[in-house]
Amino acid sequence: MTLAACTSTPTVKTDQASNANFSSYHSYYWAQKPSGVAPLVQQRIVDGIDARLRAKGWTQGQSSGDVALAAHVATSQKQTLDTFYSGTGMGGWGWRGGWAGGGGVGSATTTVHTYDVGTLVLDMFDARTQQAIWRGTASGTVPSSPEKVNEAVEAGLNKMFAEFPAGSATP
Repeated sequence: MTLAACTSTPTVKTDQASNANFSSYHSYYWAQKPSGVAPLVQQRIVDGIDARLRAKGWTQGQSSGDVALAAHVATSQKQTLDTFYSGTGMGGWGWRGGWAGGGGVGSATTTVHTYDVGTLVLDMFDARTQQAIWRGTASGTVPSSPEKVNEAVEAGLNKMFAEFPAGSATP
């Protein structure tokens, strides 16, 4: 199953430890890359995160660094119900605010739409203290085409890293 972290309008949330000193972090490594996704999607997520951290001046180590990254991807199915009514079977409004005679039978058609929602969770840990220092989540409807999946991954990561760390808005 192809899955993305989010759609072109993902819901993104970030949080960071109040005592984390991000100016002291300059390197990172992947403790856990995202699993449960197609290999190409996993690589796009990893490459996207790597590029954004490089843009912040961080360097990647193979098995050590100031910060350990752990990413997870999960999907769930959601449903929406759309109901359309044709005729009410109740007649119409009368002049005095009451229902006028009726008697016909109306009908309703309900359609169930099932779709997948994907969520990417990225956690960062201080490698020395092993304490959590930052978390970003991006969630949205999983697109059906590979091109849209790529757009969704980019949109989610752009939004997730827009102010990473908090208070450091990217121009």
